Amino acid sequence: MTTDLPELVQQRNVVTAIPGPVSVELMARRAASVSAGVGAAHPIFAARGGGGILLDVDGNSFIDMGSGIAVTSVGNSAPLVVEGVQEQVAKLTHTCFMIAGYDGYLDVCEKLNELTPGDHEKRSALFNSGAEAVENAIKVARSYTGRTAIVAFEHGYHGRTNLTMGLTAKAMPFKHGFGPFASEIYRMSTSYPLRDSRSGEQAAAEAISRMDAEIGASDIAAIIIEPIMGEGGFVVPAPGFLRALTDYATANGIVFIADEVQTGFARTGAWFASDHEGIVPDLVTTAKGIAGGMPLAGVTGRAEIMDAVHVGGLGGTYGGNPVACAAALGSIQTMIDLDLVDRAKQIGDVMNRQLSALAESTQAVAEVRGRGALMAIELVKPGTLEPDAALTKRISAACLREGVLVLTAGTYGNVLRFLPPLVIGFALLEEALDIITDVVKRESLVG
Repeated sequence: MTTDLPELVQQRNVVTAIPGPVSVELMARRAASVSAGVGAAHPIFAARGGGGILLDVDGNSFIDMGSGIAVTSVGNSAPLVVEGVQEQVAKLTHTCFMIAGYDGYLDVCEKLNELTPGDHEKRSALFNSGAEAVENAIKVARSYTGRTAIVAFEHGYHGRTNLTMGLTAKAMPFKHGFGPFASEIYRMSTSYPLRDSRSGEQAAAEAISRMDAEIGASDIAAIIIEPIMGEGGFVVPAPGFLRALTDYATANGIVFIADEVQTGFARTGAWFASDHEGIVPDLVTTAKGIAGGMPLAGVTGRAEIMDAVHVGGLGGTYGGNPVACAAALGSIQTMIDLDLVDRAKQIGDVMNRQLSALAESTQAVAEVRGRGALMAIELVKPGTLEPDAALTKRISAACLREGVLVLTAGTYGNVLRFLPPLVIGFALLEEALDIITDVVKRESLVG
């Protein structure tokens, strides 16, 4: 079974005002039917996607520099994902893996055990979202250690459930008004090279000193951190920071959890961002890029840790749904077949070159940072490190009007993050970066 849709033209094409009339109509319907608490980064409605293009309902083709927040890394409706989903949905849509198993779940777990860092014996469990994966990783760590305290970090983002909101650092829009949150969560300072002058080892030493003094190593079940902060603004820690934390965890029987929900699956020019740091986490949480747009997440880790949970302690009605598993297998195979790990490195080289040239031409860009096809620029008021969230918002809106979809991020709302599909054409990528460059220069002169 296949679709008869014509191939999506890989070309930016803005044919209406943004938003167009159909999107305006749909935005009105949205306001009348959808909770106002559900945000809308852009006032457009998508109709199709593929390669590096997102087509809206008004016929406007945008260069996609967000990939649905690092989800459609293999492109929207990637052929192997579509093929796998169509075949699977015609055979079996659901049983609940805990009621009657199916081999797709096993296939995905075997792939996760193979691809995640380290050559030790591993086990995996599948869920629906990144937040679910994080919650279950915490459950596993507490069960294994018999301890309760969890250490998270400044600028970190781990989800929107009650427990993961407690782990997440940023108040608005993620936490404001939703407390109280789960107990026994402690937040430590992180390494943010632009905004502190410490080496990675020095930053880790401060965090470790506080852990010892304020919690006590013997009471800590887990340390959880994103190897590159996602919503926090794509902050890459100084070299040595993560290594020192993993060494401390190992020495004290603490489970080290790498939250690779946004950074995993070839995005950074390695299968996982932890690989760049030479660290081997005890547990890895995954989601987003794993299944080409279908809802799937996983926790993968050392066999003795994952097997410490009592039978029935992990699971969920939809976790590891057979259709989502089929999508994941198609997505992972696409990454292998097209060598998207190397492709991400090439994309990163192009983005770093053009964004660095932009930074040299305007004081509004304080830093270019990231790895592979996960890059960002931090925007400030010229001559200072004062975050400029208003400029960031204007740039995002202006880029959309010119046919480039970009995402914002950052604890201070002043980061533009770039997560293009790993299958984007280089000409399209360079066109998007040219437009972003022009918009940043123009908007930075406003006000």
